[in-house]
Amino acid sequence: MVHVAGGGVVLGPGDARTIDLGGFSVTVLADETTTGASFSLIETGETAAGLGPPLHIHGDCAESFYVITGRYRMHLDGRDFDCPAGSFVHIPLGMRHTFQSAEAGSRKLNLYTPAGMDGYFDELAVGIAEGIDEAELDAIAERYKMEVVGPIPEGYLLADSKE
Repeated sequence: MVHVAGGGVVLGPGDARTIDLGGFSVTVLADETTTGASFSLIETGETAAGLGPPLHIHGDCAESFYVITGRYRMHLDGRDFDCPAGSFVHIPLGMRHTFQSAEAGSRKLNLYTPAGMDGYFDELAVGIAEGIDEAELDAIAERYKMEVVGPIPEGYLLADSKE
């Protein structure tokens, strides 16, 4: 990563930090330190179909997705959407949502405005490696102003859910 005077940043291929979460990975492309807290941008990749987080609400940021490859099933405020590569989804702050990968190897960009959530994935990775339970997931989520409002999908908290 190269920092340019005046706040610019150039991140070359392979320079981003990757967080391994078992069945999915998170590549941190921009976080609060590189954007002055204006946004966070991550890329996620799911190793198997059917992976995704529990239904949840962000209390401090909006979230947007751009599907790079594969397909996702997005659930926003009681409605389901099939989102193949090229789809864009915006979820305003406070809206219930979740998603599942519909194909193995699906990848998407996640944009959080303002910056947030990359620390959640760091803590979640440690928790998964140590055998996290539902109460610990709720505690991590709470620290990042996220409320879990649905059941935890099978495989979400497993160190190796690559099926």
